[in-house]
Amino acid sequence: MFKKLLTLKEAKQRIEKSLSPKPLGIERIPLKRAVGRVLAEDIISPLNVPPFHRSTVDGYAVIAEDTFHAQEDQPVILNLAGLVEAGAISGSELSKGSVLEIVTGAPLPTGSNAVVMIENTTQKDETILVFKPVAKGENIMEKGSDIHKDEIVLRKGDILSHREVGVVAALGLPHIRVFRKPRVGIISTGAEIMEIGKPLPPGKIYDINSYTLAAAVTEVGCMPISFGIARDHDINSLKSVLKKAIEKVDIVITSGGVSVGPKDIVPSIINTLGKPGLLVHGVAVKPGKPVAYAIVENKPVFLLPGNPTSALLIFHLIVRTVLLKLGGRSESLPTVLKAIITQRLFSARGRQTFIPVTVSKNDMDLSIASPAASGQSGSITTLAKADGYIELNANTQFLEAGTEVRVFLF
Repeated sequence: MFKKLLTLKEAKQRIEKSLSPKPLGIERIPLKRAVGRVLAEDIISPLNVPPFHRSTVDGYAVIAEDTFHAQEDQPVILNLAGLVEAGAISGSELSKGSVLEIVTGAPLPTGSNAVVMIENTTQKDETILVFKPVAKGENIMEKGSDIHKDEIVLRKGDILSHREVGVVAALGLPHIRVFRKPRVGIISTGAEIMEIGKPLPPGKIYDINSYTLAAAVTEVGCMPISFGIARDHDINSLKSVLKKAIEKVDIVITSGGVSVGPKDIVPSIINTLGKPGLLVHGVAVKPGKPVAYAIVENKPVFLLPGNPTSALLIFHLIVRTVLLKLGGRSESLPTVLKAIITQRLFSARGRQTFIPVTVSKNDMDLSIASPAASGQSGSITTLAKADGYIELNANTQFLEAGTEVRVFLF
């Protein structure tokens, strides 16, 4: 039996107190490998973007005042003085009564203050007929109008998508400093577990947890490292795998072998590998009661249930927050939806109960929530089908059908 079941709140507090999770370090990486990483410092622009006044259209750089009297039936006639191409600078200053042909993105020549779109002009010999006036600054992107020099363009803690990478590229920075990705060791335990891709003998099941947990770890910006399947009937082998994982990674997650059966020996082995050892063993929740947490050699170790639904839910409720903090990420609050339950729901006596549900609309366009699946041991489809979960506190015996509840969306 478990010595003492902690509430979920107590378990989280004990984990937080023992670990005080914070970023594990900083590394400098090429910008090309920055997608999905977390900035470890503010990005301050070393230059103006654009670094010069530039044309936003193909047309003619002009002195705006020269075009003020232009009309469709009475065009202004100006002298063509040359061409300014993208990436080039005009060597001459534009004088009154003249224009310079210019392409999109090219620097605005000295003396000009607007650009006439080519659609509003006609070339005749060495002159340009302008049929529509432009105002000062029209069709121009001014120097520094996108980003000012010394402006903070990205903040420490920002997650870099392709958009943020583009911003950094515009500043000409080939490398950036990001928080190091936590390395997370993943171990599946159990004599019945088989690696996928191999023939499945009678009495065996394929390894689900190492793949789902690795995917969950990746989704929160960490690096999963698989240590394979450890057989819980071989104590020495199991101990060796656990010790190796603790030595090589920042945090370890195991699944299976953590309850109170004769083969559930992972907690006792963990206690032989270093102090302080187990700090949590058993949490008053359903599903997921047989969950444990330890500190070994200053490394956090989470021991999750073997039931795939339980393992993923405990990861979501407890482990995810720790990984986010270790990777320098902030945790966003889950989206909450109010819905009507379609059937009576029972809680586990004395335990905080989480019921995965699917959400849909009824004939009155109200949101309704239905249990996603039976939740039987070993079921992987429960969370796969669920849109979120309902939480019943330990003192609630049941909720009647038709009760309005809060659904925490995945």
